[in-house]
Amino acid sequence: MSLLLDHPEALHRLRKEIDNGVGHGRLLNDSDLARLPFLRCVVNETLRLYPPVPLLLPHCSSEDCIVVGYKIPKDTILLVNAWAMHRDPKVWDKPERFKPERFEAIEVEREGFKFVPFGTGRRACPGASMGLRTVSLALGALVQCFEWEKVVESDMNMNYNSKVTMQKATPLEAMCIRRQQAVCPLTTLNYHK
Repeated sequence: MSLLLDHPEALHRLRKEIDNGVGHGRLLNDSDLARLPFLRCVVNETLRLYPPVPLLLPHCSSEDCIVVGYKIPKDTILLVNAWAMHRDPKVWDKPERFKPERFEAIEVEREGFKFVPFGTGRRACPGASMGLRTVSLALGALVQCFEWEKVVESDMNMNYNSKVTMQKATPLEAMCIRRQQAVCPLTTLNYHK
């Protein structure tokens, strides 16, 4: 949400896609995700910039090998820096910029080791698919049901306070207003103290 609030054109495009693909009569669901490619682009771009963890699980080389000109002896513990890979200017055009449309032309599954927010191969996160669906549904519902505005005019503080889990140092503060045309269960919840 922080990135979308800093990039209102992306938020507007996502809202339009959800309005056209799902409508206002019901809350979006799992079967709608295939018809919302820009939502997937937004989620992927967010994971590229802010992977769940900056360093993937350690690997151990099973034999001597050479990686980018470096000799790696057998049984060396290797750490993969997903944060650095996702921000490499040799791989990504303007890597520090939030640009969800960069994923429109990319089939993530065929990109190999370019985009690895959940790792890859046998050591990949087993919950990656569920996590992507859950985040996509939550973000989609928030955009479908509410109009969003920043509380302050300046850009969101995207600094993080943990080197391990990428937790934001400053929580998101935003104002949301129920969209009049949206019929969403999220807007009719009763909260009891």
